[in-house]
Amino acid sequence: MPTTHEPEDELVERLLHGPADESAGAGVIAGAPRRTDRSRDLRALGWLLGCVAVLVVSAFGAVAWAGTLVPQVDRIEGAFAGLEDRPAPVTGPAAAALDVLVLGTDRRSDVPTTGEDAAAAAWEPGAQRSDSMMLVHVDADRRGVSVVSLPRDAWVEVPGHGPAKINAAYSYGGVPLAVETFETLTGVRVDHVAVVDGDGFAALTDAAGGVTVEVPETVTDRARDVTWEAGTHHLDGAAALDYVGQRYGLPRGDLDRARRQQAVLRTVLSDLLRTGMRSDPALLGDFVDTVLAHVSVDEEWSAASIAALAVSLRDLRSADIRFLVAPVASFGQEGDQSVVRLDDELGGELWTSVRDDRLDGWLAQHPDSETPETVS
Repeated sequence: MPTTHEPEDELVERLLHGPADESAGAGVIAGAPRRTDRSRDLRALGWLLGCVAVLVVSAFGAVAWAGTLVPQVDRIEGAFAGLEDRPAPVTGPAAAALDVLVLGTDRRSDVPTTGEDAAAAAWEPGAQRSDSMMLVHVDADRRGVSVVSLPRDAWVEVPGHGPAKINAAYSYGGVPLAVETFETLTGVRVDHVAVVDGDGFAALTDAAGGVTVEVPETVTDRARDVTWEAGTHHLDGAAALDYVGQRYGLPRGDLDRARRQQAVLRTVLSDLLRTGMRSDPALLGDFVDTVLAHVSVDEEWSAASIAALAVSLRDLRSADIRFLVAPVASFGQEGDQSVVRLDDELGGELWTSVRDDRLDGWLAQHPDSETPETVS
């Protein structure tokens, strides 16, 4: 963690017990409606909740509520259990960077499986896959964050199981195997893990006041029988689920869906960073509480470390957050499975830049890799 001007324990003590502005409009967005009847789409969006949780807590961490929310995060026991042959910790200036692996699961459950509202186990052998996987890389100097999505159908080597889609690792062995698979593929050592199921995405979007997206060309999603007319759309939670869940009718299928998800995430964060939430602890606290109700993090990520990270990112702005999808070489078939083949050479360069904390330089050389403002 970055150094601060005061010891970490004193810093966190100040966050936990510092005075709060009780006159701010408490409860304005509390109780936003939750939709649980769209489980197929919700499962595909678990990563979005996790990423919002990590980034929102970080971006707004300097306000008075930070310390009171952090201890409420649900913990994952044994997230790194049994992992012995891991990438070596980074040394030098890049060692201060932070890499968080975010997993969104497709667990079919009538009740939440992650977060403080969890009423069922987050993982049962063979019961679910990681429908989404992304790395949130926080720069060592805390001036930027990069979010790298991995296609769920990426064909990779799953340790102990052989070639498979990357989302199968979670099904085979839960969080530890998902971490091991990611680290084996990338050579990037995971510092922390956040796991989420999809329940609550609509509530999150509604609590943020909806989201505005730009559709460049009219497209039809035959799976949902929804046609998106070209133009600007302001979406509530239910419509946002349809928008980010589409893959049929898009030029690049799952890759365009990943870009849509990133575009919505960027818009939500940008809107939040511009609103009065930054100066309204009660309003912001209710929003983040909605998010954290669905997120679980590894037990090694202490409240003190999360609070210190939050303070270090207090000046983060939406322009400081970059989004991209891991480089893809081609699409193909493995038996009856449609798979995505990653670009080993370009991907190797990407992951080396992550380890060296030089992602800005890699993106400058490959500007087309960054998710654009307007997506298909």
